[in-house]
Amino acid sequence: MATVKILLWKHYKKKDNKFPIAIRITKDRKTRYVFTGKYIAEKDWDSDNSKVKKSHPNSARLNNYLLKKLTEADDALLEATSNDESVTSKQIQKKVKRKGKKVSFFQHAAERIQTKFDKGTFSVARSELSILYNIKECLKVRNSSGSKQEIIKGIKQRRADRHKKGMNPKTSTQQFINEFKKDESLYFSEMDLSFIKRYKAFCSTYLNHKERTVTNQLIFIRTLYNSAIKDGIANKKNYPFGGENETIRIKGSMKIGLTKAEVEKIEQLKVEKGSSKWHTKNVWLFSFYFAGIRITDVLNLKWSDFIDDRLVYVMHKNDKPVSLKVPDKAMNIIAHYKKSKQSQDDFIFPFLKKADIKNKEDLYIKAKNATSLFNKYLKRIAKECGIDKNLSNHIARHTFGNIAGDKISPLMLQKLYRHSDLKTTIGYQSNFIHKSADDALDAVIN
Repeated sequence: MATVKILLWKHYKKKDNKFPIAIRITKDRKTRYVFTGKYIAEKDWDSDNSKVKKSHPNSARLNNYLLKKLTEADDALLEATSNDESVTSKQIQKKVKRKGKKVSFFQHAAERIQTKFDKGTFSVARSELSILYNIKECLKVRNSSGSKQEIIKGIKQRRADRHKKGMNPKTSTQQFINEFKKDESLYFSEMDLSFIKRYKAFCSTYLNHKERTVTNQLIFIRTLYNSAIKDGIANKKNYPFGGENETIRIKGSMKIGLTKAEVEKIEQLKVEKGSSKWHTKNVWLFSFYFAGIRITDVLNLKWSDFIDDRLVYVMHKNDKPVSLKVPDKAMNIIAHYKKSKQSQDDFIFPFLKKADIKNKEDLYIKAKNATSLFNKYLKRIAKECGIDKNLSNHIARHTFGNIAGDKISPLMLQKLYRHSDLKTTIGYQSNFIHKSADDALDAVIN
């Protein structure tokens, strides 16, 4: 059972000896408060009847205001509990706070991204912020009189400015989030089916996005819409997804890795020691030697992560512990960096050495800057090695899968890939197993 009540909150007193009037929400013996923004002296409050005494000069107006707030809270409480019996007092509190308020799409999105940012999942927070900026650009196009080329040029320039600002450790992602917390330029009622179609066309025409990229953005919008409906911000009648509206279909993508011969070309490539290209080559090969460890995890490795010739660390993405034997080729790479070792807690690779280890966002930004640098030099390495595939940081993982093929059991691959579900491993590895299909084709054609 849940209840709401108006009371004088005596845990805080202003300098003029007035206390705030609050709405108390109780559910399953857990209590939350929503403050009304009104303050009065204790002598003017009737605690038995939960209202302002007539001794207060504005008692009638204040009581009418409080009655309205109580009614809104009762409505929000009834709506929340009737839709979901397991709803918590915190969820009811959020609903009460928003009752009677108009919350924009951008404000609701900023609240979600703030949660991601506070948890330290900066990559997710930034990718979702990027989608919000794409939507902002879509809104600008409607009011633009410029040519297509001029519009695209403006979009690219603004994106470059944000990227430069975002890669500066002194510029916090929080500033971008705060920008959207104040943005009231788009409401859920405006995001109907025609808006979704217009946005899809914009992404293809002006941003040159592939279908999967557009799909990921639609999933983000749909997720926000669903949570907004649950929180009472959006009306279900305007919902643009499902049924006869927009249907999101996730199509599989082809993953391509390097061959063993192409990896050997990279290993044998002569590069100036200590150069950015040399570090890039080392980091990429190190990732490959450990079944495609994510590059950010490689950069975060410390000397203390190596125990008895084994790599023992926790994956950043899913917090899964990993213990793997260090291959000889990986050991040779590590040997190059021992001269710069200062302590067991020192990073092996140099890119995070100047980061503030107490500041998770600074670590993220410096790792992000490094991966951007790697992608730049990997393109040069591919050219010098005569590799016509798109050599990138993530292709190290695809390369291990491509060379492994069907030689290693799915259960062992699951352990090497650090997948939580065997189905994920089987689905992933199916991109690189072609022998059965090739033999069947040969049996017919040849």
